[in-house]
Amino acid sequence: MSNSIILFENDNHKFIYLGVEKNNLEGIFTNQFLVIHNNEGILLDPGGVHVFPRVLANVSEHIDTKNIKAIFYTHQDPDVSSGVALWSSTLENAKIYISGLWERFLPHFGVFDPSILVPIEDKGGKIEFSDGTNLEIIPAHFLHSLGNFSLYDPISKILFSGDIGVGVVQPSENNIFVENFNDYKKHMEGFHKRYMASNAAAKKWVERVSRLDVEIMVPQHGLLFKKMSI
Repeated sequence: MSNSIILFENDNHKFIYLGVEKNNLEGIFTNQFLVIHNNEGILLDPGGVHVFPRVLANVSEHIDTKNIKAIFYTHQDPDVSSGVALWSSTLENAKIYISGLWERFLPHFGVFDPSILVPIEDKGGKIEFSDGTNLEIIPAHFLHSLGNFSLYDPISKILFSGDIGVGVVQPSENNIFVENFNDYKKHMEGFHKRYMASNAAAKKWVERVSRLDVEIMVPQHGLLFKKMSI
């Protein structure tokens, strides 16, 4: 039975959290997400090889895999992208969106067909659905990767922040949201001080996303942030 959670839903649009691991074998616990618009799907950081069966099963409960049109990767870390060869061989119609800086490294993960790659320019870009609706790719370079992006969904008003906002905590099916930021920040400080050493880069990103209407921020690890808890 899937433990995925629908974070937003209207008549033609969904933003779905694809659940958590039910054991402690993963080491680094990761969050995966799926956006569905008019029965077209976009996967966000679907994760490494060992989470592939669980994530695929959860995705398949919401959409036929032939309708996944894109996979978006925030950056190149193995916990984010090492399952890319499995996904590219499973999803017959999906393009892979990743920083142009990391395009040449994908053969090391088993992806050899350049025609399925969409290298993201440093300035960001968009992922567009068939009706013209799009998701906004936001530069987040050096936070922590030198070719790094966040993704904003203007319909759900959800910001996928990647490693920004990460908390190093065990996952929970009972509570996926931060309830008290002052209590939670102790799980964030060590990671951010170690991996995001540039205040200039952090301020640039904050300046960009502060212009957006964000109801929920979802990082790639740890708990999620509702507007009232940010």
